[in-house]
Amino acid sequence: MAETFHLGLNASDISGATLAIVPGDPDRVARIAQLLDEPRALAAHREFTSWIGKLDGNSVVVCSTGIGGPSTSIAVEELAQLGVTTFLRVGTTGGIQPNVNPGDVIVTTGAVRLDGASLHFAPMEFPAVADFECTTALVAAARDSGSTTHVGITASSDTFYPGQERYDTTTGRVVERLRGSLDEWQSMGVLNYEMESATLFTMCASSGWRAGCVAGVLVNRTQQEMPDAATIAATESNAVAIVVAAARQLAS
Repeated sequence: MAETFHLGLNASDISGATLAIVPGDPDRVARIAQLLDEPRALAAHREFTSWIGKLDGNSVVVCSTGIGGPSTSIAVEELAQLGVTTFLRVGTTGGIQPNVNPGDVIVTTGAVRLDGASLHFAPMEFPAVADFECTTALVAAARDSGSTTHVGITASSDTFYPGQERYDTTTGRVVERLRGSLDEWQSMGVLNYEMESATLFTMCASSGWRAGCVAGVLVNRTQQEMPDAATIAATESNAVAIVVAAARQLAS
């Protein structure tokens, strides 16, 4: 019987790992794990796919979170139950500042809490902030890769469409409090939108765990909404290499 309700894992499965790389996409897990030594599949349940591997002899878990804060909170909680205390999110994103271009990399230092799940871990006054050591490692790895790297604030929304002020939906409706929000975040210097960092950061910072987030930019939403396939493949591959390099430093 697995110790964890959703991940289907026991403490023995993760071989003493205290660091996890947490992409959203289950299909991304194996690709990340193949960059580790001795990669091995562990489990796959719903949106949660997990592998184990090693970096310089240290065990590292790779586990998908699915999309958004609620499922992210499940993955993080159950990995923490098994002894993981450092979480590195890797994903893709849409930039909203004019100088953030496809192929660039964003390392998030803090998140605008446009989610609901983070409120289940700390009141709104508590900041959704990344761990300094995780952020430093991700920035160093991103710059070492030669990537154009932006470091700053992310807007982290529970929804892909209205929460990120997209009107290309069946109803075209965005509730009043979110109309004009994209312009407002831009004026405050927010770099991008994504859907997990607010929950991840609030949960970890309030629990004494470490968390960081790096994302490859697929589009600049001031210019277009849809990325091309070549940009997706190259950007994802670069972001994955960066998170593995940071994990190597943090796991040692």
